[in-house]
Amino acid sequence: MRIKPATLLRHGILIAFSAAILLPLLWVLRVSLTDKLTAYKIPPEIGHLSFDNFIEVFTRFDFSLWFANSFGIALATTAISLPAATMMAYAAARYRTGGAPLLVTVLASQMLPPIVLVLPLFLLVTTMVPIGGRAAITLAHVAVNLPFMAWMMVSFFEGETKQLEEAARAEGATRWQAFRLITVPVAMPGILAAGLLGFILSWNEFLYALILSTSKSQTLSVGLASMETQAGVNIAPLAAATLLGLAPVLILLPFLQKYLIKGLSLGALK
Repeated sequence: MRIKPATLLRHGILIAFSAAILLPLLWVLRVSLTDKLTAYKIPPEIGHLSFDNFIEVFTRFDFSLWFANSFGIALATTAISLPAATMMAYAAARYRTGGAPLLVTVLASQMLPPIVLVLPLFLLVTTMVPIGGRAAITLAHVAVNLPFMAWMMVSFFEGETKQLEEAARAEGATRWQAFRLITVPVAMPGILAAGLLGFILSWNEFLYALILSTSKSQTLSVGLASMETQAGVNIAPLAAATLLGLAPVLILLPFLQKYLIKGLSLGALK
């Protein structure tokens, strides 16, 4: 069978993108399973494989605390942001609340460097909750993620969801009944996709967590940045901790992949 040049080019591009994503993960996995001396060798060597780096992460550093803080903050951020973002997106889709300028402003705000928002966000958070606790970081993450999640879900409440809701209203359903029984179940892939992205954004966030946290409320991203000794960065334990930090996302994605893909493409299918 002859392979068309266009097909070969497409597969080559996909292989290149896949390699760009997988090779760093494989490199981190190799470093995490080798000793500290072998980890720095160029060209790379496999060496004797062991789990000593993973054990060191839990015994020498406060990894369990960092992980628990990150998971609790990301979960609380998603639980607070998702219902509010769903209502905001529904209002924007049905009643054009704020109109197109508001949606464009929300999208433009995501293009700002996070450092620009540090001072106003710090002043906002410190006037509402005590500084240094997980509540302060959660509030900051909600303030940043909520507008983006709402903007993302606007298109999910248009198209077929709007037509099905109008049909239910014509049959005598109230606005709340149509929203709860028709709109939300149909738009659930988009809602789950927004929730997953909100969780990942909160899990990976570094700058606001660095400014608002103390030693007891450090998140995983801040904790990884603090894994430095007087001799420099110990790359082998850092690679092990990084791999453990990626575990929740790698575990969640296979189960929610179909909802994420369907949710991200729902707005384009009218």
